[in-house]
Amino acid sequence: MRILTFILLNFCISTFAQNDSINKNVISYDEKIILRFNLNTNIDNYVISSRELDIKPRLNLNNKINTTFGIDYKFINATISFAPDFLQGNNNDLKGKSSFTNYTFRFFPKNIIQTLSYKNSKGYYISNTRDFVSDWQKGKDVYLTFPDLRIQSLGGSTSYIFNKNFSLKGIYYQKEWQENSSGSFVPSLNYDYVIFSDQLNSIKSREHQLNLNFDVAYYYNYVVTKHFNIAPFAFAGLGKKWSNYKSDITKSEKEKQNFFTQNFGAGLHLGYNSDKFFFGSKFNYSGNHYEDNGSNITNNDFYVLFFLGYRLNAPAKVKKVYEKIQDKIPAL
Repeated sequence: MRILTFILLNFCISTFAQNDSINKNVISYDEKIILRFNLNTNIDNYVISSRELDIKPRLNLNNKINTTFGIDYKFINATISFAPDFLQGNNNDLKGKSSFTNYTFRFFPKNIIQTLSYKNSKGYYISNTRDFVSDWQKGKDVYLTFPDLRIQSLGGSTSYIFNKNFSLKGIYYQKEWQENSSGSFVPSLNYDYVIFSDQLNSIKSREHQLNLNFDVAYYYNYVVTKHFNIAPFAFAGLGKKWSNYKSDITKSEKEKQNFFTQNFGAGLHLGYNSDKFFFGSKFNYSGNHYEDNGSNITNNDFYVLFFLGYRLNAPAKVKKVYEKIQDKIPAL
């Protein structure tokens, strides 16, 4: 971490020193309303390993594909994600019933990207059921399930883009288009409040977690042609997790613990852009790891995303509403 801090500080100094002499080579679409549709496989899974167990249970949602609808204008981005039953691979009869929704709002004041989100998922199954049931047959037998396991999270992140010639908004939200190749360090402060609840054999349990972590990412946007770009990235960080657990067995007593967490990930973006249409794909991996009483808890999230969008002119009434808001909040 000392090496990353040293690199980051030197990069910041050189970037700020050049701010007055560099022109921003970015095309903005802030005046447009942006409509977006995504298909992705962004489904959380949890892997639990323990010194007492040779087998690692793998908890998954019974969903393979999520859909996302989004709308952008000026400083705000809003999306809703869910896993519809009619898509093939969602809610397989042998894996129990699952549900998933995710609401996200993003704001873009200057070089900051502020994200707020609420996620709700319920109904998990053990994907490696064969490791626990010797005569279990894939495709014929029912998986071990936790139908009442529910995970709710409310949180967000605050990211700062140091290099004004680099457009993270262009890579992830198609609000801009970067004309020349460049990269940037992007430090982020991430925070969320998570509630795990379950009912197993009439015994109710609930765990509350508060997570806080800081990570440093580096993105590079390689502009291949006037309309096509490739953007890899990687990040790493450390954090802290506070947890308290309560069940019908412990009754009024709560088990309180705290852990240090490790966060890491990488990904690749491929995109096509024109003034009206854009489309592309993303390949992302992120992981979170911590130890709990000899058990290693890992939350892995690998997914592929395909996006398609269209930009249109904003109606006059929408522009007037924004201007009134901007008069009250000049920073937007």
